[in-house]
Amino acid sequence: MPRHTLLSLVLLSLFATQAQAAAPLTTVSERSGFVQTGRYAEVETLCRQFQARYPKQVRCFEFGRTPENRPMLVLAVSNTGALTPEAVKQRKLPVLLVQGGIHAGEIDGKDAGFLALRQVLDGQAAKGALDKQVLLFVPVFNIDGHERFGQWNRPNQRGPVEMGWRSTAQNYNLNRDYMKADAPEMQHMLALVNAWDPLAYVDLHVTDGAQFEPDISVQVEPVHAGDAALRVAGTALRDNVLADLARQGSDPKPFYNSFAKEDDPQSGFVDSAPNPRFSHGYFLLRNRFGMLVETHSWKDYPTRVRITRNTIVSLLEQMAQHGQAWQQTAHEADARASALAGSVLPLTYKTTAHSRMIEFRGYAYTRTPSEVSGALMTRYDEKTPQLWTVPLRDEIVPDIEIDAPKAGYIVPAARAQMVAAKLRQHGVAYQVLPAAIAAQPVETFRATQVKFGAQSFEGRQTASVQGSWQPETRAVGAGALYVPVAQAKSRLVVALFEPLAPDSLLAWGSFNTAFERKEYMEDYVAEDVARAQMAADPALAQAFQAKLASDPEFAKNPKARLEFFARRHSSWDERLNLYPVMRADVAPLQK
Repeated sequence: MPRHTLLSLVLLSLFATQAQAAAPLTTVSERSGFVQTGRYAEVETLCRQFQARYPKQVRCFEFGRTPENRPMLVLAVSNTGALTPEAVKQRKLPVLLVQGGIHAGEIDGKDAGFLALRQVLDGQAAKGALDKQVLLFVPVFNIDGHERFGQWNRPNQRGPVEMGWRSTAQNYNLNRDYMKADAPEMQHMLALVNAWDPLAYVDLHVTDGAQFEPDISVQVEPVHAGDAALRVAGTALRDNVLADLARQGSDPKPFYNSFAKEDDPQSGFVDSAPNPRFSHGYFLLRNRFGMLVETHSWKDYPTRVRITRNTIVSLLEQMAQHGQAWQQTAHEADARASALAGSVLPLTYKTTAHSRMIEFRGYAYTRTPSEVSGALMTRYDEKTPQLWTVPLRDEIVPDIEIDAPKAGYIVPAARAQMVAAKLRQHGVAYQVLPAAIAAQPVETFRATQVKFGAQSFEGRQTASVQGSWQPETRAVGAGALYVPVAQAKSRLVVALFEPLAPDSLLAWGSFNTAFERKEYMEDYVAEDVARAQMAADPALAQAFQAKLASDPEFAKNPKARLEFFARRHSSWDERLNLYPVMRADVAPLQK
């Protein structure tokens, strides 16, 4: 190659790098006056440009691929130089993970995040905040959904002109997937979380709902559930951010702004503790903060982006001021969680009937029958602000509680591969038993009632059961898993394995075959078996006659009468309705 040609290529490369470094780092949204939002290609470009502009402060990297093979990008941002998980752990820095676009039609977080990031790096906002923490910014979580771009994908939302789609290309709602982790995107996100261990995970949304004046709600856990000391810190985080937003002119609320009765303002609001299928319900099980941010869909896009930007800046400031202390509290919560074996733990929470009246800024409205649907329809007059006085139920207490096992859970080898994969996704510690155990004292759970979901939900046929744990001695084969409760993620372990937990493996249908009867006896055979059993055992015949006399429903049900005897036959499957996970109060002895 001629020397002048080589020199030209070097100069072109240098000029291209300089041009990229001098790029304005603005979004399509900002340049349009926050009327539009850009496509995902803009995220890819900005991610590279931020790193080029701030090479010592920003690292742009891919943490997975979507089902449609798009790169999942995250920016690690800090003035400390700690831009890898290893450096973060060595420096003991708190990590704040801010995530946009889990529902890609609700895309405020992407545009607000890039705006806040530029301002903070340029020293225009949250000065010095990046000296004390690491920010992980995921502009879009649901990338394939983001690229299902179109007008009116969110018909009850004011702007932008076009936006993405709520669910993924595989039609998963990612904010139902934190526990079961079926979506490839969620599996990549959990791997990112396991590597970086963020102290706070912030999930940016836009709510649906009625027309009223409050512009944002901020919900944090642990507040209602989880470690007691971490609840205090979570409450402080929530209240501090609410106060920051109020000082900037917002009317923020600490509860989800959805009426207790749909479309009826006078029904007021009901606060609740989230199940762990949701982001802010999941992270409390890891002894970390989960924050759900919901701007109000009826505010226009410039307003929503501004308020989301204010929220991100507030979070950076709060983490800079309190992050080290909160991180210490979280690590202490890990130690306390490691000692929860044998203690009483709530699986679910409920909101009591107790209510208090609050003032809530709404608009004048009428409720009249609709000529379209025939139902009562609420019509709001946004030109006439009105102060509503409505009930708020926000007293939340434990509902279903259990005694955690004193040692842990045992998963038979037949189910070990599936369960182990889920445990690895969540970063839960477990052991594989190398040898069989002839007689292990355990507790087993036999379902007395089983109800399957009537239709598919998030790709699963859900299951709910009734029953109880009972002591038993059973053989445990080689290759079984032992999952100790004595670990930092003990709450997550219990939530995965307890049959009555709302987002357990059982509840999401991972063990449905355990509750399906496979072996049967023909009726004419069962008739002969029944007669043979009664002839051989007069006490059984007497018990049968007594049940006929005392139970009319049984007496008129031929199938139930035959099953009375089939259950006592050697062909009856003793594993039917036996939950294929055992509890142990004593760790399995391993040779």
